[in-house]
Amino acid sequence: MLIKEYRIPLPLTVEEYRIAQLYMIAKKSREESKGAGSGVEILVNEPYNGGPGGSGQYTHKVYHVGSHLPGWFKSLLPKSALTVEEEAWNAYPYTKTRYTCPFVEKFSLEIETYYFGDNGHQENVFKLSGGDLRSRVVDLIDVVKDQLYGADYVKEEDPKLFISQKTMRGPLTETWLEDYWNDVKGKKQPTASGKSLMCAYKLCKVEFRYWGMQSKIEKFIHDVALRKTMVRAHRQAWAWQDEWYGLTMEDIREIERQTQEALKKKMGGGDEDSGEEEEEEESKEQCDEGSADKNEEMEERKSKNLVANFSSIEKPDADSVPSSPMLNSDLSQQKPVSVLQVEEEIGKGLRNGSPDSVSSQDFALRGGGERSKAWNSRTTLHSPGSGSLKSFDLQVANWRMESIVRDSESGSEDEFFDCQDYNQCLKN
Repeated sequence: MLIKEYRIPLPLTVEEYRIAQLYMIAKKSREESKGAGSGVEILVNEPYNGGPGGSGQYTHKVYHVGSHLPGWFKSLLPKSALTVEEEAWNAYPYTKTRYTCPFVEKFSLEIETYYFGDNGHQENVFKLSGGDLRSRVVDLIDVVKDQLYGADYVKEEDPKLFISQKTMRGPLTETWLEDYWNDVKGKKQPTASGKSLMCAYKLCKVEFRYWGMQSKIEKFIHDVALRKTMVRAHRQAWAWQDEWYGLTMEDIREIERQTQEALKKKMGGGDEDSGEEEEEEESKEQCDEGSADKNEEMEERKSKNLVANFSSIEKPDADSVPSSPMLNSDLSQQKPVSVLQVEEEIGKGLRNGSPDSVSSQDFALRGGGERSKAWNSRTTLHSPGSGSLKSFDLQVANWRMESIVRDSESGSEDEFFDCQDYNQCLKN
């Protein structure tokens, strides 16, 4: 598990930040939802009592996130698995958010947040102890110094350039944090000069307990899905203040209600802007009609193989390796087999009416080399019915997963993060 504590100061009061944050979330949810399969669904948005932080507002959302995942990881999942569920308990100035993926049982992301009227100097607001405190990494995000680049940079959202028309705040200088803290320290906010300062302390715990991919996925989530997103979001919270300034919590709840209804319509197939964008999508779908049936068949197979795939890449316990003379034999002189050979061997087993007998040990005896020897420690998959093609799909999926895990272990960090550059090229 990778634990980081992000500290994000902004020149706002704690109460102003509450309005800014909720307004920003509602606006971004509407902007980033493009229709069925892409965007945000708000399932629940209601008050709660007796939960995290006491009482507050509970929300349950579903994010369709396929376009934000690395290509090699997305290739393992069917379209129905490219969703992340969010549960949030907002008992401001304390909030707790949990993210899970229904098809990736051993993944979890939990974020706890406290909001204080300071510059982020408090050392342990979450009262951590033991291993959690020792392994925690503190990361101070400065919305001025932590710049965004390429398509992520928006001139109108740059704090060094933005000036509010309503409050006349801005622009912020490179030394804004030190200057504001010196002005507001020990004083009631906003000060006589109109300055305020608050900090969001966010404790983020990321866990992806799948052998061979854990460290890379956890690092990717922190560096891209969390840090980069938080930098952009807090720059927007500051730059959009002319939109939210003066709103009350009653106004915010009404905006959230309208947003929930709009997203329900959009994610259900309707579209608020059903003009050229919709026609363009329909035209694209017609062009791809020839391959639609094949894609559906591939997605169905991915769904069936998903559970077997993730189970097969878990690190085997030493006690679970079966004792067999075949596993201890020297296979180093044998030739490696190809994917086609593997599929052919499984196919032979199916045609002979004994799919259950086709196992990874068969591949080792036929020249699987050290790679097949390592794979032999997995439990042989059994067909639910004699002669069923499901056994064929699951056996091949497991063999292919071995190659993916091996490539993931040997690949460089630059290679893993190439997906970000590729997505950037697509945007441009």
